[in-house]
Amino acid sequence: MNAFPLLLRRVFDFFLFSSLYIAVCAVVMISQTNDLLHLSYNSRAYMLFVFFSTLCSYNFHWRLTRAPDSEMIRLKWTQQHKKLQLFLIVAGLAGAAWFALCFIDSWIWFAFSIALTFLYSAPKLPLRAFGALKKIAVGKTIFLSFVWTYVTTALPILIAGGRWTMDSILFLVSRFFLIYAICIIFDNRDRERDKQEGIRSMVTHFSQANVKRLFQASLILFLISSCLLYCYSFTPAVIIALLIPGAIVWSGYDAFANNYSDYLYYFVLDGLMMLSALITPLIPF
Repeated sequence: MNAFPLLLRRVFDFFLFSSLYIAVCAVVMISQTNDLLHLSYNSRAYMLFVFFSTLCSYNFHWRLTRAPDSEMIRLKWTQQHKKLQLFLIVAGLAGAAWFALCFIDSWIWFAFSIALTFLYSAPKLPLRAFGALKKIAVGKTIFLSFVWTYVTTALPILIAGGRWTMDSILFLVSRFFLIYAICIIFDNRDRERDKQEGIRSMVTHFSQANVKRLFQASLILFLISSCLLYCYSFTPAVIIALLIPGAIVWSGYDAFANNYSDYLYYFVLDGLMMLSALITPLIPF
């Protein structure tokens, strides 16, 4: 009787901790960008590129993460599946390289995204030159938010011709500040471990009260930029869909701050990045 729930748990853990889930999140977010901004380009190839590159980069990042005494379920899963993780890194790299060939004319924009993605994990490499990146005060929170916004929003616009309009700029700003608010919650959870590893960010320097103020300021900017989209042909229904994950993140801040469950963070909190993208296809716009 207990075999089936155990099997489901293992399948779910594989989907979540192998980074397949976060790769799907990225693809869904790109699809929303394409639909809302009416972008025309080889979106299928680009989404496959992002899927495989996300698979590669996240597994690379977690393979470099060292915390042998951690109680994190994800880190334990990583330690138990090193060969699988290596396979996913190689498969992701191969898939990303293959689909990147479809955008050889936009190589400079792709090279920028690859460099940004690598730099996020580079401080974990056991090399002095990369270890020095831990001391950069700009912090990983803003950096990671920028990478996600660039890959899921800015790069599709650039590939499609680079036509920047107020609606595309506001949509990009809206997405950035939602992702930034979510990243603040992650960094707040990891603040003690980051301090031990010498990783600097605003979250590690701020008090808990100031971290919450930073979080709230980010969501206020998210709210303003999202609502301004009404002035540029976005319907009220679409704007409400965009605001739903922000409302959940705002109301759930204390719950996230007091519950460090890997399932809550890597399934629910990460999933909030793509929640509006799951809703908007159901809305006529």
